[in-house]
Amino acid sequence: MKLAVVTSNPNKAREVAAYFAGILEVEHVPLECPEFRHTEIAEIARGKAEFAYRALSRPLIVDDTGFFIDALGGFPGPCAAYVQDTIGNEGILRLMEGVADRSAHFETVIAFADEDGIRTFQGVLHGAIVEPRGEKGFGYDPIFACAGRTLAEMPLSEKNRISHRARALEAFRTWIREERAS
Repeated sequence: MKLAVVTSNPNKAREVAAYFAGILEVEHVPLECPEFRHTEIAEIARGKAEFAYRALSRPLIVDDTGFFIDALGGFPGPCAAYVQDTIGNEGILRLMEGVADRSAHFETVIAFADEDGIRTFQGVLHGAIVEPRGEKGFGYDPIFACAGRTLAEMPLSEKNRISHRARALEAFRTWIREERAS
């Protein structure tokens, strides 16, 4: 099966292609999907998948990711991309000045769409907000640490084993293997 990865973010497409190397043929399709608003990441991903499948009529995945900071009541949550584009990591760090509780988590939901409908797969990664470190990755990676290192300090191969997106992709990969076997 050839799988379309629908995203306007080439970094995400590279991560997905690296994750499925030798398993699935992956094609990046930079289709602009509307930014659906909802408090649940799964519902946002589902909306993107419905839109993309109507446009492409082929098996595809989309994803949506939220970034939840406990001390900020879950902000930026499902608005993570908008917040990254507007105030960036510097703004998040300013909001966190003097805050003792640095715990945060990412949640990614992969939505797979084909002629049989849409299925969603979730991945969560817990960690903490830290001062920027590392040169790899993108977005919040330099300020999000787990197991003592930021995601920006990890090689892509390591990040792809532990990240929120990797966990959602693993759930999808497990499901697709079982589907192919039956």
